[in-house]
Amino acid sequence: MNYQKLDAALAMALNQVHDPEERSLVVFIHTEPITDGSAAITILENLGVSDINKAKDVFSATLSPNEISKLSEQPWVQYLKLSQKLHLMDRQLGGRSIGRS
Repeated sequence: MNYQKLDAALAMALNQVHDPEERSLVVFIHTEPITDGSAAITILENLGVSDINKAKDVFSATLSPNEISKLSEQPWVQYLKLSQKLHLMDRQLGGRSIGRS
């Protein structure tokens, strides 16, 4: 595992996963420019990434800790970032309504 390519949130999340084979972490994969026919395309496709083309350098995937470890060792991977969970916005914050005066 190349921890230098992981953001802090992803490194912490890896320590909380019990099954290293379970795909449970949604990550953004930031890469060097990918050329047609490169091994990077095959690796990304095997991880379930779709719409791979040389115009993109950021991909998302749900990965296991073992897959993240292998991916972090690839020279064409710049860094991996944990996706933040989205929450529905509550219409009221601290008793005040949003958009009302």
